[in-house]
Amino acid sequence: MHDVETAARTEMEGVAAGLEAFEERLKLLRSTLPVSDREDLMFAGEEDYDFPTEARSVIECVLTDWIAPAIRDLRDAAAYGKSPSRL
Repeated sequence: MHDVETAARTEMEGVAAGLEAFEERLKLLRSTLPVSDREDLMFAGEEDYDFPTEARSVIECVLTDWIAPAIRDLRDAAAYGKSPSRL
């Protein structure tokens, strides 16, 4: 494997690891926000979201829609073309 390719794979793994650390920070932040006893009404559109519900919802979307796929895709790309015995 070429040095440039090896360096790029290593860097992609490092970025993925950084995103995993960011993911954990977001999960910790989400866990500090209280769950409203009126959350079901907010989700049903019968009440406006309060800050904790909005923040928890946004964090969950960021984790699910952006961070997890980015980590997966970076790891997949870093491993691309490697034979299973070299993984």
